[in-house]
Amino acid sequence: MNGADTAWMLVATALVLFMTLPGLALFYGGLVRARNVLSVFMQCYAIACLMSVLWLVAGYSIAFGGEGAFWGGLSKAFLAGVGDESLSGSLPEYLFVAFQMTFAIITPALIVGAYVERIGFGFVLLFSALWMLLCYAPVAHWVWGGGFLADGGIFGETGVRDFAGGIVVHETAGLAALVLAVMLGARRNRTTPPHSPGFVFIGAAMLWVGWFGFNGGSQLAADAGAAKALLVTHISAATASLTWALWEKIKYGTPSLVGIVTGTIAGLASITPASGFVGPVAALIIGAVAGILCQEAVNLIRNKLAIDDTLDVFAVHGVGGIFGTIMIAVFGAGSWVAQFGSLAIVGVFTLVVSVVLAKAVALVTALRVDAETETNGLDLSVHGERAYDMAS
Repeated sequence: MNGADTAWMLVATALVLFMTLPGLALFYGGLVRARNVLSVFMQCYAIACLMSVLWLVAGYSIAFGGEGAFWGGLSKAFLAGVGDESLSGSLPEYLFVAFQMTFAIITPALIVGAYVERIGFGFVLLFSALWMLLCYAPVAHWVWGGGFLADGGIFGETGVRDFAGGIVVHETAGLAALVLAVMLGARRNRTTPPHSPGFVFIGAAMLWVGWFGFNGGSQLAADAGAAKALLVTHISAATASLTWALWEKIKYGTPSLVGIVTGTIAGLASITPASGFVGPVAALIIGAVAGILCQEAVNLIRNKLAIDDTLDVFAVHGVGGIFGTIMIAVFGAGSWVAQFGSLAIVGVFTLVVSVVLAKAVALVTALRVDAETETNGLDLSVHGERAYDMAS
């Protein structure tokens, strides 16, 4: 065990949890109507709790419990065989379990943005639980757990390069979000603006800080690699924020607060897979393109395709993660075949699993709330609470 590595990873684990609670919850909560803000908080919080338990029960074992090509197995279910003396590299295995748990929390939590304001709460819990175990955990094993997409797998000695989750986190969450948005259909009123841009700003700022643990922690060591990952993460986020705002100014005449912080998230998502493989100049380029690319993806999904992915999960996280994964090959840090091949394999797998699970879960619990509940808001109708005296 290395004490410096352990100390850094303890901090990184807390930072990644901070991304979901409260970062993502505030970011998403500010973007919805006031009558639904508590439902967003509830969904993010409940997912964090449920994924934590399921990661202990089986998720960690499926992702990191063995060396099978497709499945980690259940040999480490309930953390069997993991003790005080167990190590994962230079870290206590307990710490590696906790760090990866925070990734298993935020990935299904990202999907929340696609279905807010109209989803059944029971559906959220059951779908998220099954999706994490049957989609996220297997993909994490394929890429990070020694599975068939990693080095020595189907792409030969050099497998896919995904440092912190462009494929494992952002592509999977983005595509699942797209599936649910299509299956749910549009909200009854899509035109109401975000009720609290201030919440959006605070949440985005928290996500930016937490992302240092997300990407820097993925080095699993306190060394130059972690420092570089942290630096390029910051550069990409800053650059994408500026290009998003500039593109808004050019197209619409005014740069917005919600826009510039959404650009931040686009830059962070795009650099995530590449953060361990590229330098600051490449990060500058990735961020510059991401701010415009993801904004145009929002316009395509929302306006041209008329898909109500409410908070643009696919356009920002999905497109950003896919773009960053490809840029690894562009900058010569990975194989073109492995990068594109893995994106295709994981993409098809995620779409199929997400559709099947959504249809199956909808047989057990309602996918969408009724018209009256949606009109009155989920806060009061579903949770018996309201954040404001007058819901907007």
